Amino acid sequence: MLDGLRREHPRLLATADDFARLKREIATDPALRKEANTIARRAEKILTQSPSRYEIPDGLHLLATSRRVLNRVETLALVYRLTGDKRFAERAWQELDAAAKFPDWNPRHFLDTAEMTRAFATGYDWLYDYWSAEQRTTLRAAMVEKGLRPGLECYRGTSKFGWWVKRAMNWNQVCNGGMVMGALALADEEPAMAEEIVNDARKSLPPAMAAFAPDGACVEGPGYWNYATDYNVALLASLQTALGRDFGLSDQPGFAEAGLFPIYMTGPLDRVFNFADAHEGPLRSPQLFWLARRYHRPEYAAFARRLVLNLPLGLLWHEGSSPGHELPLDKYFRHAEVVSFRSAWNDANAVFVAMHAGDNKANHSHLDLGTFVLDALGHRWALDLGPDDYNLPGYFGKQRWEYYRLRAEGHNTVVIDPGAGPDQDPKAAGKIVRFESAPKQAFAIAELPQQHTRGILLRNRREVVVEDEIRASKPAEVWWFLHTRAEIDLKTNRLVATLMQGKERLVARILSPEGAVFSVKQAEPLPTSPHPVRQADNVGVKELAIRLHNVTETRICVWLVPQRGDEATLPSAPEVKPLSAW
Repeated sequence: MLDGLRREHPRLLATADDFARLKREIATDPALRKEANTIARRAEKILTQSPSRYEIPDGLHLLATSRRVLNRVETLALVYRLTGDKRFAERAWQELDAAAKFPDWNPRHFLDTAEMTRAFATGYDWLYDYWSAEQRTTLRAAMVEKGLRPGLECYRGTSKFGWWVKRAMNWNQVCNGGMVMGALALADEEPAMAEEIVNDARKSLPPAMAAFAPDGACVEGPGYWNYATDYNVALLASLQTALGRDFGLSDQPGFAEAGLFPIYMTGPLDRVFNFADAHEGPLRSPQLFWLARRYHRPEYAAFARRLVLNLPLGLLWHEGSSPGHELPLDKYFRHAEVVSFRSAWNDANAVFVAMHAGDNKANHSHLDLGTFVLDALGHRWALDLGPDDYNLPGYFGKQRWEYYRLRAEGHNTVVIDPGAGPDQDPKAAGKIVRFESAPKQAFAIAELPQQHTRGILLRNRREVVVEDEIRASKPAEVWWFLHTRAEIDLKTNRLVATLMQGKERLVARILSPEGAVFSVKQAEPLPTSPHPVRQADNVGVKELAIRLHNVTETRICVWLVPQRGDEATLPSAPEVKPLSAW
């Protein structure tokens, strides 16, 4: 038996006292009551839906089903505990009973197994007092046979699906999280199995957590930061509520800083800088509440309150109203090699610019070293297209660098001598070599492959300067790209382009080199690039581009100035300086 095990249920993520406290708070707090009612309406909708079925539509993944079961069970179980309405517990049983009858939980793609195990652990634990002895037996048998035993085979090295045990990336945290939650749910009924799994996870998890050092960032991008920390925190929280300790895992260097990454990667429109295989939509991360409490960082909770109170764990873990100390406007994340600058916090019209230097070898990376995004005046002007369909042929294999969205030309980058092969070195890494933040401006300079240096300057906390220094070993063709959903008007001389969204504008002006001009093209592969079928067609996205020929040494400098509809003139243009003089 695991020492210190809480014998009563619930003991995963929260205790009976936590649920009782939440009921009291909802009764007296109109804002919390509003969010609880939103969750209750979702639970009512689930009552009308059929239980999930065993579906592997692409021949590989059960993951969508596992996630649906988890979402439904977590929602229904929470609403039952808050209201006592048996309809929600009965519907949770239908969902779990259906999944218990699945032939397996698809251990060949072990994320599917881990997420389903978490769903069963949550349902078993939170609704333990409602289940009959027969129902508990059904749930326990499914968890053991379809979740925990396959997990033990992974830890013991007897499964070909257990490679994640020794990998320092999101699979490690997700799979360990699901297994530990399942083990803790059954720790008094399956003590030997539970103890072995918890001890194995304690050995497996630290290298993955160490990847957050030194300052909380994730090289896999903000989307996989969210996925990894979701399960990592669920594991730590469940150890705390079930055993009263987490064996020092939460003391791993860098993890206390993890809440800063989504804050700084999110712009004023709640869109993230979605480098790697990430989407630009808001990060809904209730784990920030747990991180805020564990590390005494109220600024994490202040960020989370805007986005996640209407999620089950967001409501359950919510923290008070303190905003915490005001954070600096700018941040450089080492190791992930990403920076962000902004003109203000809590202003939807603020200017936000972020750049990724990064490592093309990182899990889920794109060939995007040097890419950036730009928000201003309530719009995203320079965007990242995000991932393509994971089921495309070779998406995680030999064809990965054939897909436009993953190539450098599909990002806001410089491409040198494009052709049919990868348009950045897949083994290359970039490095932020200078980062400076001052009241009126901030900038970063990145050393990139192919003798390319890029600097991005937030000037006067309003204008953005993007400057590239290129030193080619032989005459080269060079492209400069900016992807946007804005309408683009090119002036006659093509030195100036006006991007328009609604009444707002972004004026782009070429300051260097002499003779360079803008062009506008669709967001699609260059004629010399691969054109694989089935890839996304990027409807509505254009590229503002500069094309140079026979380059051996050049400086490309583009000045980007947000303008409201009633502004008629530009500020004075900045002087073009070598990056070494910034």
